[in-house]
Formats: sequence, C-alpha cells, structure tokens
Amino acid sequence: MSASLKGSNSSKFQVSEFVLLGFPGIHSWQHWLSLPLALLYLSAIGANILILITICQDPALQQPMYYFLGILSVVDMGLATTIMPKILAIFWFDAKVISLPECFAQIYAIHCFVGMESGIFLCMAFDRYVAICHPLRYPSIVTNALILKAALFMVLRNGLFVIPVPVLAAQRNYCSKNEIEHCLCSNLGVTSLACDDKRSNSICQLVLAWVGMGSDLSLIILSYTLILRSVLRLNSAEAASKALSTCGSHLILIFFFYTVVVVVSVTHLAETKATLIPVLLNVLHNIIPPSLNPMVYALRTKELRAGFQKVFHLHLQKKFRH
Repeated sequence: MSASLKGSNSSKFQVSEFVLLGFPGIHSWQHWLSLPLALLYLSAIGANILILITICQDPALQQPMYYFLGILSVVDMGLATTIMPKILAIFWFDAKVISLPECFAQIYAIHCFVGMESGIFLCMAFDRYVAICHPLRYPSIVTNALILKAALFMVLRNGLFVIPVPVLAAQRNYCSKNEIEHCLCSNLGVTSLACDDKRSNSICQLVLAWVGMGSDLSLIILSYTLILRSVLRLNSAEAASKALSTCGSHLILIFFFYTVVVVVSVTHLAETKATLIPVLLNVLHNIIPPSLNPMVYALRTKELRAGFQKVFHLHLQKKFRH
C-alpha cells in the first residue's frame, strides 16, 4: 500500500498523506479527460475575466444586476481554481499524493465557494424581485451599500459556516487505507477512509447543506413565485415577456447548480462504493458552472453583449494607435 505511516502511535494521524486515484474504473485512460477539463478551466477563467473587464469599463453595466454578476465571476474563478490545478497535475504529472492539511484545506475551500455561489444566486434573485415587483423603489432599495453588505455577509457566512466540515474530518483517525477513488478531496470521500465513527461528519454535511443552501433555495423559489405572480398581473404581454427574459438565464443556472448538488449529496450520503458517474458529476459541478455562467449571460443579455463589443472596439482602437 502507498500509505505513509507516522512512527509515533500518539500522533493524531497515522496516515500522513492521501492518494487521489482519479476517476473510478477508468484509471488507465483517464488522462485523456485532461484536455476537455483543461479547456473548460481556461474558458471559465478567460470568460469570467472578460465579464469583469467589461463591467468595469462599460458605464452602462455599472448597475446592481451586473455587480452581482461580477461577484459571481470572482466566486466561479475561485471554485474552479480550488480543484482544477490539482486534477490536471494528477493526469499530467501523476501527482496523486496530497498531504492531510492540503486535503482538508481543499474540503474547506470547495464548501466555502459552493456556499458563496448559492448565496450570490439568492442575492441575484432578490435583485430581480425588487426590480420587477417594486420598480419605483428599486434605486432606493438596491444600493451600492446594500450590494457591499450582501457580498461581505455571504463571505463571512460561508467562511465561518463551513468550518465544522474540515475540522470534524481532521478529527477522524486515518489508520490504514489512504487511497481515495476521486480527483479531489470530498468530505464524505475522505472520511469514508476513517477507522472510527464517521456519522458526525455525514450528519454535519447534511445539516449544513439543508440550513445553508436549503434556505437559499427556498428564498429563491419564494422570490420567483412572487415575480411570476407580479408578471401575470401585467396587462401588456410584451412587458411580461421582457420581465421574464431577464430572469431566464438566472433560472437556467440555478436549475443546473442545485440539481447537481442534490444528486451528488444523495449519492455520497447513500455510502455506496465510489462509482464513475457521481465522481464525474462532483468534478463537473465545480467546473461547468464557472464556464457556463458567463456564456449563458452573454447569450441571453443584450446589454452584456453590447458591452463586449465596446470593450473589443476600444482594445482594437488602442492597438491600431500604437
């Protein structure tokens, strides 16, 4: 076995490192997946940087809806960067070993960024609710100060809220097996290797998911229920269509995000043997939203497309001047 054992029995951990084997059942050819994953990662970083540059340089986009989109872009880049460099290192350089502190730090970062993404979706739903249901009061309610407070609250809430997850994982006794059938350190995947009782970790994961993202999703559903009720009262079909179109891209991303969260959580909590589909879904859930979010908003938001064109024209003009 590739486990490294510490000499002292009094040590907190007998296993000093974990080995990330990659995707279950396809170890011999999983390196071929590195190309599409690397392309997804590069597109996620590039597209989100482009959105941030466009929002900063186009005065027409400097409004709350796009500020929230900019915050989402930062969170998306953080989420993708938390996992992708290590996954690519596993595939390209066979760097499968990860130390215990690095593994627990990755568990913390993944939970933190996923929680922040859920929180930003809630902020965006609230923004659309006020814009559609209370348009006259929108400028006085959704201010720059509110956006700053909401962003800070989401960072603090998720930064503190998920601390018990890696702390509880670090308190388990890892005494023998250290090979993880995964590309990243998932909480339940790591604690499944523990030699002692790990039920507290499963309960903690379930409670945090329901209290954190469950409450976010409930409030998002409430916001869109109120939006739909308000839109159905509009006499103009054109006005109703315009109001709903501004929410369409948001709803697409929310549906994908929470559907995969539920699927991954259920498969992990079932405590079945690691199989390819749940592990692949877990990885894709951390890389597809960061690359998908900018494309969906760019395709469905006319103002953002116009902003892209302005930025490209400005860049070309500066280039020709030099």
